[in-house]
Amino acid sequence: MAIKIYIDQGHNPTGYHNTGTSWYGLFEQDITYQVGVYLAGLLNSDPRFEARLSRPTPSTVLGTNNTTSLVERVNMANQWPANYFISIHVNANLNTEINGTEVYIYQFYTQSNWLAESVIDGIVDVVGTKNNGIKARPSLYVLKKAKMPSILVELAYLSNPSDMEKLRDDQYQFAQGIYIGIMRYFGFST
Repeated sequence: MAIKIYIDQGHNPTGYHNTGTSWYGLFEQDITYQVGVYLAGLLNSDPRFEARLSRPTPSTVLGTNNTTSLVERVNMANQWPANYFISIHVNANLNTEINGTEVYIYQFYTQSNWLAESVIDGIVDVVGTKNNGIKARPSLYVLKKAKMPSILVELAYLSNPSDMEKLRDDQYQFAQGIYIGIMRYFGFST
Protein backbone atom coordinates (compact mmCIF):
# COMPACT_ATOMS: atom_id res chain seq x y z
CA MET A 1 0.00 0.00 0.00
CA ALA A 2 1.35 3.43 -0.97
CA ILE A 3 2.52 5.92 1.65
CA LYS A 4 0.08 8.85 1.48
CA ILE A 5 1.69 12.28 1.67
CA TYR A 6 -0.40 15.46 1.80
CA ILE A 7 1.50 18.44 0.42
CA ASP A 8 0.17 21.76 1.64
CA GLN A 9 1.33 24.67 -0.52
CA GLY A 10 1.24 27.55 1.94
CA HIS A 11 -1.12 30.48 1.34
CA ASN A 12 -3.74 31.38 -1.25
CA PRO A 13 -3.33 33.01 -4.69
CA THR A 14 -2.68 36.75 -4.97
CA GLY A 15 -5.84 38.81 -4.57
CA TYR A 16 -7.35 36.61 -1.84
CA HIS A 17 -7.09 36.41 1.97
CA ASN A 18 -4.26 34.43 3.54
CA THR A 19 -1.67 35.41 0.94
CA GLY A 20 1.99 35.06 1.87
CA THR A 21 4.98 37.36 1.91
CA SER A 22 6.15 39.31 -1.13
CA TRP A 23 9.63 40.64 -1.89
CA TYR A 24 11.42 41.68 -5.08
CA GLY A 25 8.23 41.22 -7.11
CA LEU A 26 7.94 37.56 -6.10
CA PHE A 27 5.07 36.05 -4.12
CA GLU A 28 5.36 33.28 -1.53
CA GLN A 29 2.13 31.61 -2.69
CA ASP A 30 3.42 31.28 -6.27
CA ILE A 31 6.69 29.68 -5.13
CA THR A 32 5.01 27.27 -2.69
CA TYR A 33 2.47 26.31 -5.35
CA GLN A 34 5.13 25.36 -7.90
CA VAL A 35 7.46 23.58 -5.45
CA GLY A 36 4.46 21.53 -4.27
CA VAL A 37 3.53 20.58 -7.84
CA TYR A 38 7.10 19.44 -8.53
CA LEU A 39 7.22 17.47 -5.26
CA ALA A 40 3.88 15.77 -5.97
CA GLY A 41 5.17 14.83 -9.44
CA LEU A 42 8.30 13.24 -7.98
CA LEU A 43 6.33 11.32 -5.34
CA ASN A 44 3.53 10.22 -7.66
CA SER A 45 6.05 8.85 -10.18
CA ASP A 46 7.20 6.43 -7.45
CA PRO A 47 4.67 3.61 -6.82
CA ARG A 48 5.59 3.57 -3.12
CA PHE A 49 3.95 6.98 -2.67
CA GLU A 50 0.66 8.73 -3.30
CA ALA A 51 0.72 12.52 -2.99
CA ARG A 52 -2.13 15.03 -2.90
CA LEU A 53 -1.93 18.80 -3.07
CA SER A 54 -3.86 21.36 -1.03
CA ARG A 55 -3.79 23.61 -4.13
CA PRO A 56 -4.02 21.40 -7.24
CA THR A 57 -4.33 24.49 -9.47
CA PRO A 58 -2.73 27.96 -9.18
CA SER A 59 -6.21 29.48 -8.71
CA THR A 60 -7.36 27.10 -5.92
CA VAL A 61 -8.52 29.13 -2.91
CA LEU A 62 -8.95 27.45 0.48
CA GLY A 63 -11.24 28.92 3.15
CA THR A 64 -12.74 32.38 3.45
CA ASN A 65 -10.20 33.85 5.89
CA ASN A 66 -6.83 32.93 7.44
CA THR A 67 -8.37 30.63 10.06
CA THR A 68 -10.72 28.72 7.76
CA SER A 69 -7.95 28.39 5.17
CA LEU A 70 -5.77 26.54 7.69
CA VAL A 71 -8.72 24.45 8.94
CA GLU A 72 -9.58 23.36 5.40
CA ARG A 73 -5.99 22.27 4.65
CA VAL A 74 -5.74 20.16 7.81
CA ASN A 75 -9.25 18.71 7.40
CA MET A 76 -8.45 17.50 3.87
CA ALA A 77 -5.31 15.74 5.13
CA ASN A 78 -7.08 14.21 8.14
CA GLN A 79 -10.07 13.01 6.13
CA TRP A 80 -8.01 11.40 3.37
CA PRO A 81 -6.33 10.17 5.72
CA ALA A 82 -2.73 11.07 4.91
CA ASN A 83 0.20 9.29 6.55
CA TYR A 84 2.33 12.46 6.52
CA PHE A 85 1.65 16.20 6.20
CA ILE A 86 4.22 18.52 4.61
CA SER A 87 3.45 22.24 4.53
CA ILE A 88 5.65 24.34 2.23
CA HIS A 89 6.36 28.00 3.02
CA VAL A 90 8.83 30.79 2.29
CA ASN A 91 10.33 32.94 5.04
CA ALA A 92 11.01 36.68 5.24
CA ASN A 93 12.64 39.07 7.67
CA LEU A 94 13.10 42.84 7.75
CA ASN A 95 16.79 42.09 8.26
CA THR A 96 17.67 41.08 4.69
CA GLU A 97 20.94 39.47 5.86
CA ILE A 98 19.03 36.59 7.48
CA ASN A 99 18.93 33.55 5.20
CA GLY A 100 18.61 29.78 5.14
CA THR A 101 16.22 26.88 5.48
CA GLU A 102 14.40 25.84 8.65
CA VAL A 103 11.74 23.27 9.44
CA TYR A 104 9.08 23.60 12.14
CA ILE A 105 7.60 20.67 14.05
CA TYR A 106 5.12 20.26 16.88
CA GLN A 107 7.62 18.64 19.26
CA PHE A 108 11.07 17.07 19.31
CA TYR A 109 11.89 13.32 19.45
CA THR A 110 8.96 12.35 17.23
CA GLN A 111 8.55 10.98 13.70
CA SER A 112 7.98 14.60 12.60
CA ASN A 113 11.40 15.47 14.06
CA TRP A 114 13.17 12.67 12.16
CA LEU A 115 11.37 13.54 8.92
CA ALA A 116 12.25 17.23 9.38
CA GLU A 117 15.93 16.39 9.83
CA SER A 118 16.01 14.33 6.64
CA VAL A 119 14.12 16.99 4.67
CA ILE A 120 16.29 19.92 5.79
CA ASP A 121 19.45 17.94 4.99
CA GLY A 122 18.04 17.10 1.55
CA ILE A 123 17.29 20.75 0.75
CA VAL A 124 20.66 21.98 2.01
CA ASP A 125 22.49 19.26 0.02
CA VAL A 126 20.64 19.97 -3.25
CA VAL A 127 20.04 23.74 -3.14
CA GLY A 128 22.94 24.89 -0.97
CA THR A 129 20.98 27.00 1.50
CA LYS A 130 22.19 27.49 5.08
CA ASN A 131 20.88 24.94 7.59
CA ASN A 132 19.02 26.89 10.30
CA GLY A 133 17.85 23.71 11.98
CA ILE A 134 14.61 22.27 13.32
CA LYS A 135 12.41 24.39 15.60
CA ALA A 136 9.44 23.36 17.75
CA ARG A 137 6.41 25.55 17.00
CA PRO A 138 3.52 23.84 18.85
CA SER A 139 1.27 26.89 18.35
CA LEU A 140 1.17 26.49 14.54
CA TYR A 141 -2.31 25.28 13.63
CA VAL A 142 -1.31 22.82 10.90
CA LEU A 143 1.25 21.14 13.18
CA LYS A 144 -1.11 21.04 16.16
CA LYS A 145 -4.21 19.74 14.35
CA ALA A 146 -2.82 17.31 11.76
CA LYS A 147 -3.45 13.74 12.97
CA MET A 148 -0.28 12.43 11.35
CA PRO A 149 3.43 13.34 11.54
CA SER A 150 3.61 16.86 10.13
CA ILE A 151 6.32 19.36 9.24
CA LEU A 152 6.28 22.95 8.02
CA VAL A 153 9.21 23.68 5.71
CA GLU A 154 10.46 27.26 5.39
CA LEU A 155 12.39 26.82 2.13
CA ALA A 156 14.48 30.00 2.36
CA TYR A 157 14.18 33.77 2.96
CA LEU A 158 12.55 35.66 0.10
CA SER A 159 13.82 38.86 1.76
CA ASN A 160 17.48 37.80 1.33
CA PRO A 161 18.86 38.54 -2.18
CA SER A 162 20.84 35.26 -2.44
CA ASP A 163 17.99 33.10 -1.12
CA MET A 164 15.54 34.99 -3.36
CA GLU A 165 17.52 33.99 -6.45
CA LYS A 166 17.34 30.33 -5.38
CA LEU A 167 13.60 30.60 -4.68
CA ARG A 168 13.09 32.19 -8.10
CA ASP A 169 15.39 29.96 -10.15
CA ASP A 170 15.69 26.62 -8.29
CA GLN A 171 12.11 25.64 -7.46
CA TYR A 172 12.51 22.15 -8.91
CA GLN A 173 15.70 21.68 -6.85
CA PHE A 174 13.84 22.63 -3.64
CA ALA A 175 11.25 19.94 -4.46
CA GLN A 176 14.03 17.48 -5.25
CA GLY A 177 15.68 18.24 -1.89
CA ILE A 178 12.43 17.54 -0.03
CA TYR A 179 11.92 14.36 -2.06
CA ILE A 180 15.46 13.12 -1.31
CA GLY A 181 14.83 13.87 2.38
CA ILE A 182 11.61 11.84 2.31
CA MET A 183 13.41 8.95 0.61
CA ARG A 184 16.21 9.02 3.20
CA TYR A 185 13.67 9.12 6.04
CA PHE A 186 12.12 5.88 4.76
CA GLY A 187 15.53 4.33 4.01
CA PHE A 188 14.81 4.19 0.26
CA SER A 189 17.57 4.79 -2.28
CA THR A 190 17.15 7.67 -4.75
